Amino acid sequence: MAMMDAMIVTTASTAIRIDFHISVSTLQWALNAYNITIAAVLLVGVSLGERWGRRRIYNWGLLIFTVGSVLCALATSINWLILARIVEGLGASVMTPMSMAILTNAIPESQRGRALGIWSGIGGLALIVGPSLGGFIVAQLTWQWIFWINVPVGVLAILLSQRYLPESHGQSHPINLGDNLLIMVAMAGLIWALSATTGQLSGGKLSWVLVVGLVSFGCGAWFFFRQSREAAPMMPLSFFRERNFIGGNFATACLYGSMYGVVFFLPQYLQLSPGATALNAGLELLPWTGTLVVVAPFAGRAVDRLGERWVATLGLVLQGLGYLLIAVCVYKSYSWLILPLMLAGVGLSMAGPALQKTVLGAVPRSAIGQASGIYNVFRLLGGALGTTVAVMIFYQFQSGDFVSGFHATMLGTGMVSLLGVLWSWRLQSNAHRS
Repeated sequence: MAMMDAMIVTTASTAIRIDFHISVSTLQWALNAYNITIAAVLLVGVSLGERWGRRRIYNWGLLIFTVGSVLCALATSINWLILARIVEGLGASVMTPMSMAILTNAIPESQRGRALGIWSGIGGLALIVGPSLGGFIVAQLTWQWIFWINVPVGVLAILLSQRYLPESHGQSHPINLGDNLLIMVAMAGLIWALSATTGQLSGGKLSWVLVVGLVSFGCGAWFFFRQSREAAPMMPLSFFRERNFIGGNFATACLYGSMYGVVFFLPQYLQLSPGATALNAGLELLPWTGTLVVVAPFAGRAVDRLGERWVATLGLVLQGLGYLLIAVCVYKSYSWLILPLMLAGVGLSMAGPALQKTVLGAVPRSAIGQASGIYNVFRLLGGALGTTVAVMIFYQFQSGDFVSGFHATMLGTGMVSLLGVLWSWRLQSNAHRS
């Protein structure tokens, strides 16, 4: 539900813009506010989960997200919608990392790859259902219903979670408000600055982006300095001495940086043909996104048997190869894109569970929640940076038509995925053969 909400809004964005009579530049903050909020409070939410109970904070996240969805559906202005999206982001910020931590804590290490593969497959439904469902709802009902559908799902999830999920705790340390404030400012500012650079900036706007970026970077540097001196840090720097932890996180940033750059442009490219709609584009993405549900559970099992290194590396290579082949076929018919889309989807389905297991397996069991939070920080930062790089490449190589810029962008995103191989190849695998 949390992942789908980031995707489903994209196909409803035009309807929202027309309804509120706003510009594209104003509309983007209804989209960015969600991701910026998640990034800003993610580690804070993880700290609360480690101290007060992962299931308890997970349920609170579900409740806040559901309330935020109601507020979004009732919005009568863009400012109201942006504030409601911030509320949604507060809930979503703990839903993803806490679900990973609860799952990893409850499953034996020999089966974690398979379990995380299923987790990735279900999360992949967001990519499948989001664009298509958003287009269908807008066409048949109104855009408000993309938020109303979260309400029954959220209520049911809270009831099932309370009944079936085990409670677990991590390392219980006092919460440092100063460190929390620093990381919130650093993450929100960096994601905002990266998001803002995707537009065409000049003069005062560019100056503001640079100022916010530098201040955020300074807050991040001061946060890490403080963490190095804390007896009970919220982001233990000792984790980064582990080869698998740092390699898995940087490979994750490359994996999702490449993917989000494609997500930003591919639906637009698919709507270039005459008569194409958002719903058509969502359906044409199925060879890419459908593999997440089909392949991810089997890929997770392969991780348990073969080890993280081989599966992650092969996944990054296949994703990169798929995007490079799409670049070759941009001037051909859609049928030429089906195989490259499937290759890219298989690659993402393989690398995702492998890198998750690598990062979570590199820390003690009591620190799984913290590791999950850091993993998701790298995923978000990688996605924001990947989108920024993709847009920069697009504008640099666009020569009067969309396709030329898209061609260069696909080449760039393919290389970003292959860059992740430099990190994944250095991983140390822990295979469990039966």
